[in-house]
Amino acid sequence: QVQLAESGGGQVQAGGSLRLSCAASGRVFEHYVMGWFRQAPGKEREFVGCIYWSSGITYYPESVKGRVTISRDNVKNTVYLQMNSVNPDDTAVYYCAAGTGYRPSTPRDYTDWGQGTQVIVSS
Repeated sequence: QVQLAESGGGQVQAGGSLRLSCAASGRVFEHYVMGWFRQAPGKEREFVGCIYWSSGITYYPESVKGRVTISRDNVKNTVYLQMNSVNPDDTAVYYCAAGTGYRPSTPRDYTDWGQGTQVIVSS
């Protein structure tokens, strides 16, 4: 089992950037993909991207490609989400999750989840 804790949420102005962190502990390397999701009120949880612990290879959906960068620090067991040019539609609770598989992009591909961190983008 992996324990995950997100941080870095808060209020951001439209056009700005946000950087979220996800600290992992426990049996981290048994879950070799770390994903980011977000969920806005009344909407389904949306995949934002993922990164493989060992290689650092990332995968992003077309909806955020070019605005999102996911990185990791294997020493600190921490994964980061950087999002640029944010807009009010990016307002959501952001979650990190641990999973396995090839380009896992749905919530059921992930077995362990953090509590989430709220991001509010003001116009």
